[in-house]
Amino acid sequence: MREKPKIQLKRLTEFLECQFSIEEENCGVVNVILKMCSFENLSNLEVNTNEKLSTREGNKTFFRKGEIGDWKNYFTVEMSEKLNRITEQKFHGSGLKFLYT
Repeated sequence: MREKPKIQLKRLTEFLECQFSIEEENCGVVNVILKMCSFENLSNLEVNTNEKLSTREGNKTFFRKGEIGDWKNYFTVEMSEKLNRITEQKFHGSGLKFLYT
């Protein structure tokens, strides 16, 4: 997703069977969606900076640095392997491929 976001977003819409029309692509809808869904935008929304969960934790706890591979600082090897197995099981037959680094 990070290396080729436009291509991956288009692939996602095809998978979900809700592709962009030519008009939407020409009007820049793809770029607007990518900007709206960017880490910077989502992590800075008021709801994610000021709101609190029922546990009194701030929503900001859902956002770390937004760096690829930063999960390695939080997951053990066992946690990573378990997540990989679950992901493979859940998405088996979907045509989606995952690259683990």
